[in-house]
Amino acid sequence: MSDPRFDAVAAVLQEYFDGLCHSDTQRLRRVFHPQAVYACATAEPAVILRMEEYFPIVDQRPSPASRGETVQERILSIEFAGPVTALAKVECAILPKHFTDLLTLIHVDGRWQIIAKVFHYELDRRGDGVNKSASGAQSG
Repeated sequence: MSDPRFDAVAAVLQEYFDGLCHSDTQRLRRVFHPQAVYACATAEPAVILRMEEYFPIVDQRPSPASRGETVQERILSIEFAGPVTALAKVECAILPKHFTDLLTLIHVDGRWQIIAKVFHYELDRRGDGVNKSASGAQSG
């Protein structure tokens, strides 16, 4: 028998992946809490944004789906810290970048929402599937 909390968080993560694949901020708005934080320290300086800063970036970029690319994604883990807090570790590749996202979720207003996205990425510089740490642009 599956845990309904796990299933609910997994559904939010799938919506998150779909939003990234299609650069669809309507989907992303459904999974991110309005006050969520987006943070990456892979490159200098660290990037720390709120949703009102992040969503326009997503709106302006071509989606992987529109370029005929698929987003490689997988859920590595979902852990619960009490009844209303979860941490998900996921991997997502929007080539040439390979992301590891740590997503903190809270259960508020009757649903699970991402309150923090902290991530690291590696850049596939050689195009042969070998990842190298990289500095540079923002993520998905």
